Amino acid sequence: MTKLFAILVFMLSFVIFKTESKVTMSEHYCSNSSIFAPKSTYGANLDRLLDSISSHADSRGGYFNTSEGKPSDDGTVYGRFLCTGDVTKEVCMECVTNASVSIKEKCPMVKAAILWYDECMLQYSDHNSLSAMDEEHLLIGYNPENVKEKPAEFMNQLNKTMKQLITRAAQRPDEKYAFSESRSTPLYTFAQCRPDLSAAQCEDCLQNVISILLTNQTEKIGGRILLPSCFARFEKYPLQELMAHGYSAGSEISELHSLQFDVSAIEAATGYFSDQNKLGEGGFGPVYWGTLPCGRNIAAKRLSQSSKQGTQEFKNEVELVAKLQHRNLVRLLGFAMEREETILVYEHVPNGSLDQLLFDPQQSIQLNWSARHKIMVGVARGLLYLHEDSRLRIIHRDLKASNILLDDNMNPKISDFGMARIFGAEQTQGRTNRIVGTYGYMSPEYAMYGQFSVKSDVFSFGVLMLEIITGKKNQYSYISDDDASLLDYVWEHWRRGAPLGIVDPIISESISVTEVIRCIHIGLLCIQNDKEARPAMDTIVLMLSSADSVCLPVPEQPAFFVPSVKNKQQSQDPNSNGFSKKLNRSKIMPQCSETSSCLTDVAPR
Repeated sequence: MTKLFAILVFMLSFVIFKTESKVTMSEHYCSNSSIFAPKSTYGANLDRLLDSISSHADSRGGYFNTSEGKPSDDGTVYGRFLCTGDVTKEVCMECVTNASVSIKEKCPMVKAAILWYDECMLQYSDHNSLSAMDEEHLLIGYNPENVKEKPAEFMNQLNKTMKQLITRAAQRPDEKYAFSESRSTPLYTFAQCRPDLSAAQCEDCLQNVISILLTNQTEKIGGRILLPSCFARFEKYPLQELMAHGYSAGSEISELHSLQFDVSAIEAATGYFSDQNKLGEGGFGPVYWGTLPCGRNIAAKRLSQSSKQGTQEFKNEVELVAKLQHRNLVRLLGFAMEREETILVYEHVPNGSLDQLLFDPQQSIQLNWSARHKIMVGVARGLLYLHEDSRLRIIHRDLKASNILLDDNMNPKISDFGMARIFGAEQTQGRTNRIVGTYGYMSPEYAMYGQFSVKSDVFSFGVLMLEIITGKKNQYSYISDDDASLLDYVWEHWRRGAPLGIVDPIISESISVTEVIRCIHIGLLCIQNDKEARPAMDTIVLMLSSADSVCLPVPEQPAFFVPSVKNKQQSQDPNSNGFSKKLNRSKIMPQCSETSSCLTDVAPR
């Protein structure tokens, strides 16, 4: 920057989670170079301008600029506001309304002033220079707490991430806003420009302020820098509202511009949806790998025109996933919706979907028992977040192996929320006449009556667990009973005291016998016909994580159970999968009570 900055330095008391709508004033700047007289034309125009700004506080995108008076008159006043991208529309409105009143109290009778809140900025001036970049009034501050663990790694990640944000924010066509998160080195950042700046202006502004922010950074866990034209912030802890995309989190796609990509950008990133970049077929169309100009890898889910997923399901998926933040949920980066194209843009998860590895004899060798157990625990935690721990209570309704993605370290991420439903705080179940999902994973109450709840997700999770343990698909047909389902197959082995007979032979050398049997037991509890008998996800996570310390109820007969001669033969054949040992039932399930059991050491008979 070539101009001299008026730098206002302060130590920030950061509020990490903005769960209330109360706004907090940070700082103000009052120009002492010029004042206006009481009852002057300028004063009257300023009052009208602030009233206009306040009445437009709900402007889409959290930005508005205007003027009052004739351009040729000395009494003309220019003004604008900009809300930060991590606040809700309601908070933005409250902030702008408060600022419209407070700015006159903080800066009485002056012709130019800026008022900063944590949530918004309001500025007015007697010069028509607000359309240009304002580089003269800068506010910078840091969290007083220092990074305690691996400060060098934190600083390297901070420098790298903040520089990447510059390009991403500048390239946004409507709202020049970008955020980033890193959980390996906990770091949450965002950068934002006024949306009326050009891409070049935005990039220049952010380069300057981020350079200053990083130059003055001395291993603090958080900091921010504010100009009327652009600002940036970093924190070691999650900014929860960042993921909600604030004022853009509405009920319609038109209010989600902070997530929107140009179709042309996605086409270029994916090689114009070339076959070489195709990752596979999603539930509603093909999925393509791509790389954005910033270097970030993406997975673009291109909605097929013949797909059963309509506009409503597409909106549903965007709105839901944008509000969610968990290490076991795939992260939505944005969407594109123009011309005939409808595209969801997700983070790229390099190991693909679970079904591609699990059901491929050549690929499944990558999934030893430790990896499979890790996947089950991770999916359970992701579901628990959806059901209980997120700000919303969400029923996924289509949990299956193809909707579980695996990252570099085989950490699972639940994907595909097109069929998900939000429950109210007191709501326990819903009902639909439109049955969607995959039949092999559907609970009986949902498949037959359209009733869905957290317990229908639990059923799907139980089927998934048994698939992971056996390496087999549940291909049960509700019309034909020529081939028994996987659930029947597992149940037959269980009740005959030979649960190890179902284990995928590929992992036979890597299993923990006690842990495997416990997981089979939990899976059977999840697929019981009576939904009330199925455990909730918090209980399941505890069961999976607490080894022998939690007693497990005796499982009842699974849903859709049909005794099969074929299954009886398989369960009695010690060579049915190359790893079948009949176990002493009393040692598999020592009784805690008449209705529960605790697993201890298991010994073959």
